[in-house]
Amino acid sequence: MMTQTIGIIGSGLVGGAIARLAVAAGHHVVLSNSRGPETISGLVQELGPLARAGTVDEAIESGDIVALPLPLASYEALPADKLAGKVVLDQTNYYPEFWRHAELDSGALTSSELVQRHLKDSTVIKGLHNFDWNHIHANARPQGHPDRMTVPVAGDDEAAKRLVTQFVESIGYDVIDAGSLAESWRIEPETPIYFWPYAPVVPDGLSEDEQKRHYLEAPVPPVTTEIARQMIDSAVRPSPIGGELAKMPPAHVAIFMELASGNTVKK
Repeated sequence: MMTQTIGIIGSGLVGGAIARLAVAAGHHVVLSNSRGPETISGLVQELGPLARAGTVDEAIESGDIVALPLPLASYEALPADKLAGKVVLDQTNYYPEFWRHAELDSGALTSSELVQRHLKDSTVIKGLHNFDWNHIHANARPQGHPDRMTVPVAGDDEAAKRLVTQFVESIGYDVIDAGSLAESWRIEPETPIYFWPYAPVVPDGLSEDEQKRHYLEAPVPPVTTEIARQMIDSAVRPSPIGGELAKMPPAHVAIFMELASGNTVKK
């Protein structure tokens, strides 16, 4: 396995999940956020010697791949000059209820094309965006495991796509090519491969706490390469474009709202 250094801009739940998988696979991680390295000290201590906290600039400079587990609305704040020449893993998603953009609403651009336009001297690859922090970690399986999942990536540069593919394969997933950034709408919110296949079905008749526990802990049937290919190829571009929180699994929404309010999820 080729050891990589992953720079992560955003040290929240998704960033933490990516970091955990990366260090478990032997990669180095430099975590950053807008509040400064000192706010990540607890997470870095938990992750061990392969992880360190840094400024956003340090995460960018160190990263063979720079991951963006961020809200899409923050893309314009990304330092395009510092990210020049970097392979950028775009984990953003478009949810118009939180932030709107006319070119995305019209379908003139995909969200990753919008990020690529801002980061004009970087190479943007879409991936690891279509499931939540819990299942990014919980669904990972070693190479050859019968329940190993397949996840999509999209991008315009084949060498960068291979680099990201190597990383994703090393942390627990098979990878399928979903095409160019212009075609990445096929793996965006409200398409067959987005989110739902990577989360468990919650049975009826459970209490709210039982629903959340089941959602966090129940196993998920594997998305094989054949299933992933079928879902990508059969996708129809949503209208209207973009995701809606209310269309996500109810247990996920309940956990999301609980975390957003600062409460601890019961497990």
